Amino acid sequence: MRHGTQHADVVPTELEAALRGGPFHVALRAAIAARGLPLQRVQHHLSRYGVRVGVTSLSYWQQGARRPQRPESLRAVRALEEILQLPDESLIRLLATTDEGPEPDRLPGRSYRLLVEASGVLERLLSELEAGTDGGLHTIGHHERVRIGAHRQLQARESQHIVRAHKDGVDRYMAVHHGDPGCAPERIAVHALENCRTGRVRWHQDTGVLVAELLFDTELRTGDTHLFRYGFEDGTGGASCEYVRSFRLAGGQYALQVRFDEGALPVRCRRFTQHSPAAPRGGRQELALSGHHRSVHLVEPRVRSGILGIEWDWE
Repeated sequence: MRHGTQHADVVPTELEAALRGGPFHVALRAAIAARGLPLQRVQHHLSRYGVRVGVTSLSYWQQGARRPQRPESLRAVRALEEILQLPDESLIRLLATTDEGPEPDRLPGRSYRLLVEASGVLERLLSELEAGTDGGLHTIGHHERVRIGAHRQLQARESQHIVRAHKDGVDRYMAVHHGDPGCAPERIAVHALENCRTGRVRWHQDTGVLVAELLFDTELRTGDTHLFRYGFEDGTGGASCEYVRSFRLAGGQYALQVRFDEGALPVRCRRFTQHSPAAPRGGRQELALSGHHRSVHLVEPRVRSGILGIEWDWE
């Protein structure tokens, strides 16, 4: 039997306030804390309802790093209302109103904490593809074009890479895509556009990390260069608020262009840098949005190790 309002008198004040005003992740975190359940136990209770959700996903939900969106995830939220002894529709209602309610529209997006957590996933996926973090290639030039769709989602991105081999026998490149919160990596399409073809593809559901093997059809010798072009068709995640690129080593030129749909234009855009995922953002610079082409860009003649990206604010 669902409890509805009969438990309202035993709901702690903090939880009651969170359920009334949100946002979703704060209310979920307060509800889990109020019942004193570790996430492993929450996951176990969900499995008894026939719902499979990973502990990582539950952690992301209660931290605000990701939001339940897929039908299976929404089933889990309804089950959580019962498991956590909450009124009917209390969590679902917050999900429905978060985007339009009093909370800022800027979502955590591809936060750097998530980048750090996803790094272990990336290593495992590369290991499955029998590839290391050093693929035997140095980047001479990398030009990226990112397209933001009508619903503010990361719709697609395309890369043109120029690389030089620093060892013999290199015949492939491992392209990495990190989707925004709520993405469905199994639905992301990989396109080998020029001088390469798609090999094996692996992904991780909870973090949205996808790795695609791009084959060159030729073996490079030390010093050989190769130019190739590829892309990812995404559009499966929630609202996007930034695009970042992490550089392990200093290297060649990097250019990033972000183009917005005419029906979804941000109010401001900025470029930024960051020395490491744990460091604060710096080097912020306002970028003027092109009226006709609806795009902003940055060019770094010679990248340094660290993080570089463009962030934007929605109205």
